[in-house]
Order: sequence, then structure tokens, then C-alpha cells
Amino acid sequence: MTDGDMTNTQTADGPIGVRIGLSAVIIAMHNRQAAVLTTHTPDGAPALPFGPFDPVKDRTFELALRDFVTAQTGFPLGFVEQLYTFGDIGRASPRAASGPVRAREVSVGYLTLTRDSASAPLGQSGQDARWTPLFDIFPWEDWRSGPPAVLHSLTTTLNDWAGSDTRKQARVQTLFATGEATRWNEERVLERYELLYEADLVEESRRDHHRTDQSQSLLLNDLPMASDHRRIAATGLGRLRSKLKYRPVLFDLMGEEFTLSNLQAAAEAVSGLSLHKQNFRRGVERTGLVTPTGRFATDTGGRPAELFRYVGPDNIGASASGLTLPWQR
Repeated sequence: MTDGDMTNTQTADGPIGVRIGLSAVIIAMHNRQAAVLTTHTPDGAPALPFGPFDPVKDRTFELALRDFVTAQTGFPLGFVEQLYTFGDIGRASPRAASGPVRAREVSVGYLTLTRDSASAPLGQSGQDARWTPLFDIFPWEDWRSGPPAVLHSLTTTLNDWAGSDTRKQARVQTLFATGEATRWNEERVLERYELLYEADLVEESRRDHHRTDQSQSLLLNDLPMASDHRRIAATGLGRLRSKLKYRPVLFDLMGEEFTLSNLQAAAEAVSGLSLHKQNFRRGVERTGLVTPTGRFATDTGGRPAELFRYVGPDNIGASASGLTLPWQR
């Protein structure tokens, strides 16, 4: 199946096609930031790597995903996990072909992690791809230096939008931790994005509802994406943050050898939290997932730091613990 090939269903208004595509949320560490690999639509909007599923040629969704991501970006994939199937009415593929047949776009989203970003600097990864910092896309998710600068104006606007609706007010308080007894839950990335979408505070909502008001776009200083790709990216980031605590997926972002400082920086860059140094290191040591190499890194800008390597079981199909995230607030 190509972008123009699809399964058709006849209705009173004519044929409706179902086009199946695959979207990849590819996350890596770059310059101590968590970044996602993005491509561009013909109009220049950032998008996730996206391609069609051909039921004749492609044996599995995952193999098709690996093939087209490498073709689009030159990037091979490592760890891959299916996220969710996105098929809301009105969604459109950023590369959908025009034609007389109306199409229902269905996209199967995947989360994939890689440690190869060092060979592909931001904006220079070759072909149609670049590394985009996740917090450029979701600036309200970065609590590493305390509440993000955008939070106060954002929650003020959300409270005005909620008005006297107690249900909406409760959602704002719970998701953005505006109440004194409410704790920030870093895993609820998708729910926060969907609340901002509902409140018309993200560009995708105004675009999808054909609104021209741009007054709120300067409020967030965020990066909108093509189609519903920011929703897919939010699903991927939330899933990864959750998995950090019960699976050793963080090591899929690390090189063969790393310092504990590098490991903590990666955990902070993904979770968006500032972690207590000693408690984090004690937690890592208790897992037994790392072992010292006897070598030291000399490019730390100070005292040489010992290098470690991952010794845990294979992440695919094996049982292994994740890492504790002792938030230092």
C-alpha cells in the first residue's frame, strides 16, 4: 500500500478509504538533552518519521517501521515498542495523497530509543531529519530548575478558561499541580497536552478547528507539529517516563560506558525532574544493573569520574527493575 492505496468502504456519500500508517517517536540523548527525531512536511512543519504500511510487501508493522525510518532519516532503530493506534475522525497523514477517495487515517505509533545521536548533531543528521529537544515541544514539562517559567501564565489562563466549572478546575489543579497538596506527576504528559488542546492553547487545536486567533501562541513559546504528531510524541514521552521506574530502559539511551553523572543527567532530561544526587546513586547501586570498568573519564571539566557499564539482562522479554527517581524539589 502506498500513500494513495487503501481499503475502501462504500457509503451513501461515496467510498471512504482506510489508510494505515506508522509513526515513530525516536528518542535519544544529545548534549545532555532528551531529543526526538523529526522530519518535515512539504509546508515545513516538524513531524515524526511517518510512513505507510504495505500489507503485500511488509511482513510486520515493526519491520515496515524500521525500513522506512532508515530510508527517511538514515537512522537504524534499536528498542521498539508499540504505543497506541491513533485513528480519530479528522486526523490526516502529513503525507497523505490527494484524490477523489475520502480517507480515514489510522496511524500506529511506536516508541523507540537509540544511543546513536552523537553521530548526528541537531540539525545535521542527514536526509530529512534533525534532533529536536523534547522540551522545545513541551516546555511546561521541564521542572529540572524548578517550575518552568511558562507555568504561572499558563495556569492562570487555564483557570480563566475553566471558570466556575469544578470538573475543569479539578483537571487543571491535578495535572498542573496548582493546589498546595497536589504533586506534579511527570508521567501525565498526554493528559496535560490534551487539556491544553481542549482549552485552545496549542496551535494544533486552532488549526484543527480552523481558528485564526494567534493570541495564545506566544504564551507557551512551544513548537507545534504536523497532524496529531505532538499527541503521539506526548504519548511516547509519558510512556518512557513511566517505564523508567520499572524497566531499565534508560540504558538504551546510554553509550557502552558512562559516568553516574551522565546517567543522572539522562534520567533528569527524560523525567524533567531534578534528582537528589546521592539518593539516585544509591538507588542505581542497589539495582545491580551497573558495574565499574576501572577506567575514568577525563573530560568532566573537573575531577576524573569513574566509568560504568550496564550489566543487566536484555530488555526484550526479560524481567529487570527500573530506577528510582528521588525528586529534589
